[in-house]
Amino acid sequence: MQKQKTERIDIRTSRADKVILQQAASSMNKTISDFLLDTGLLAASEVLVNRSLFAFNDDQWVEFQAALDVSPKSKPALKQLLSKPSLFD
Repeated sequence: MQKQKTERIDIRTSRADKVILQQAASSMNKTISDFLLDTGLLAASEVLVNRSLFAFNDDQWVEFQAALDVSPKSKPALKQLLSKPSLFD
């Protein structure tokens, strides 16, 4: 189910930038709005994933520490793969 779009974001740009955005959107069979929203959300996700500072409340901190304390699962296939020489060795 698609989220209802109730909010609006307006931006100003130069004619040259608008042409580039139109061409990129057109190449992906998208409207400029859909193109900007999709690429903006992707960029925002990458920014948030790469944060080095996280703010947790007390409950989130306890949950985070518990997740760090869980022992990793054994992955024999990965262990075997990593034991072989790489192409660069």
